[in-house]
Amino acid sequence: MKEFFWWCAGVHKETLDRFPEEQNKYISIGATIFFTGLFASLAGGYALYFVFSGSPFALFYALLFGIIWGLAIFNLDRYIVLSIDKSRNGWMQLLQALPRILLAILIGLIISRPLELKIFDKEIKEYLKSEYLVQQNARIDTLNKTFENKYRVEYGQLKALTTHADSLESSIKTARQQLNHEIFGTKTDETSGVMGYGPYAKMKESNLNGQQAYLDSLRTRLQAKESELLQRKSSEGLLNQKILSDKSLDSAVNVAGFADRNAALSNLHKKPDGSINKSTENAVIFIALLFIFFECLPVFVKLMSGRDAYDNALKNQKEVHNFESNTGVNIEKTAIDKIEDYRIDASIKRRMDKLQKEFAEE
Repeated sequence: MKEFFWWCAGVHKETLDRFPEEQNKYISIGATIFFTGLFASLAGGYALYFVFSGSPFALFYALLFGIIWGLAIFNLDRYIVLSIDKSRNGWMQLLQALPRILLAILIGLIISRPLELKIFDKEIKEYLKSEYLVQQNARIDTLNKTFENKYRVEYGQLKALTTHADSLESSIKTARQQLNHEIFGTKTDETSGVMGYGPYAKMKESNLNGQQAYLDSLRTRLQAKESELLQRKSSEGLLNQKILSDKSLDSAVNVAGFADRNAALSNLHKKPDGSINKSTENAVIFIALLFIFFECLPVFVKLMSGRDAYDNALKNQKEVHNFESNTGVNIEKTAIDKIEDYRIDASIKRRMDKLQKEFAEE
């Protein structure tokens, strides 16, 4: 385990073996890099699982992509830590590490998002249910408005018939009350005040019966017009649009993709009345900051650690190797210079042999 974490930290094992006091530090750095890659693997696999949700190979694709993504982030973090040169002073090290810190922040954001989706899974599902229900209601309203605009004339006729029928029904109700007053002798501006079923009462009843017959014909026309519009709605599929049940909402939420869940997480802190839920907003931000800090931690540990004996040994080895490389180049140049005269003599001899051969042939 110790040597594995050393490898994760990218140390030179033979050199570090000579400095036992520095070994625990590089175990910590290697473990941090390893667990960052592990979290990246979990986040990438979880994100891709929703991309292929519903496919029989979704779990296989998620595992495969999660491993590849985790290894990529692990290798990148390992390179970021290895590339920090401890031979420079503090400000130069910070300046050198600044692009790596920015890259680590970006990686932290990428890693934290899928894990945040899992942490707030229950809240996201409830939000998506409400959102899908609102969208379905809006869809039904839009379809109904489109249908009403398409059959504007028919709806105008239906509205006129309904208004006329309601007005006539109100008039019949008033006339029936006046007839009762006439029969029972109640004196009003519209009645004689004489009790009994007299000529005036008969006239009122005749008019009332005519109005009732006309009202019945209006109701028949209304029912025919409503049946016609209902049949057209059915033929155009509007009656098949229903409010989603709890079971349908659960099914829709379970197959929701990564984009829908990500959008839900972004809007999770917004209440229906437009106000902001600060506790939810802060929770999402703090979890993201936690993963960003965790991703930057190997770089910070490397920067905060002082220049130790291991770093000095590496610097010395590098200087020796550079000197050896430069010396090798100088030796090769000197050797080339030494044999230059010999190569010139050999080239002259080849040319002389060629000329003599040509003269002999002539």
